[in-house]
Amino acid sequence: MTAAPRLKARVTVMPKQGVLDPEGKAIAHALGSLGFSGVEEVRAGKVIELELAETDPARAQTAAEEMARRLLANTVIESFRVEVLGA
Repeated sequence: MTAAPRLKARVTVMPKQGVLDPEGKAIAHALGSLGFSGVEEVRAGKVIELELAETDPARAQTAAEEMARRLLANTVIESFRVEVLGA
């Protein structure tokens, strides 16, 4: 008997529009210094991949969203998106 495949969730966290993003500004400046023109704005965020002991995509989505709301993102200044992989 084989175990049911586990699901992965990818949580992408980004600063909300209008929130100061010093890391993005530094990256944009460095790209310009390296000769990359035409980069008007850079927003830097983070990607968190979770392997879940869950086989139901809807429950995996709900669990990952709750994790993002409670710990992975500061929802005052950041937005997040959850994508369930392998569903």
